[in-house]
Amino acid sequence: MVIFAQLVINLLSENPALFFVYLVVLVLAITIHEFAHAWTAYQLGDPTPKLQGRLNLNPRSHLDPLGILFLFFFGFGWGRPVEIDPFNLKNPRKDTALVSFAGPLSNFILAILSSSLLRLFIFFESYFLKTIGFLFLVPVIQINIFLGLFNLIPVAPLDGFKIVGGILSRERAQEWYRLEKYGLIFLILMIIPIGGFSMLDNFLRPTANFIIRLLIPPIR
Repeated sequence: MVIFAQLVINLLSENPALFFVYLVVLVLAITIHEFAHAWTAYQLGDPTPKLQGRLNLNPRSHLDPLGILFLFFFGFGWGRPVEIDPFNLKNPRKDTALVSFAGPLSNFILAILSSSLLRLFIFFESYFLKTIGFLFLVPVIQINIFLGLFNLIPVAPLDGFKIVGGILSRERAQEWYRLEKYGLIFLILMIIPIGGFSMLDNFLRPTANFIIRLLIPPIR
């Protein structure tokens, strides 16, 4: 993520127009990610997101300005968390895991749909469509893959932590949730660069680049 942040910082000085594209795509990705949490919780029986005005695709309902700045300039960030009441869920632990998984899943779906649309543009062999595709759809694929994978890391407060909690047995889950208070410490340690790379870079970058290469067809 440090590499991603550095890339975006370079765009700000070298290509402001492309920086704006990445900013718009990032807002879109975070908005859909948080909406997916809210929609899933509501479908599972919790009215809290609806009561708090989170069942919409208005970015103002889902963005945290400080979280956006941190993501661009420090390599990690956040949206406005969707609050849920587990007592409204039929199976609180497992349903909470489903709500958590819905966010990253929405990012992966958006990346796959963008890849399909990009391949369709290339199929038509239109220079205009290919230009539009690589200008807008490639950033959609890149950002959504990075955002989805980042949130799957099993460290609180990321989605992956509660996903793991929903998979474990009740006894193991109780032990797992005791680690929640240390999550932010673990996350900071993973983000701090050592020798130019952080532990997060070493894990996330190769995985994300591999998936992105599969989704982005070569230019012909």
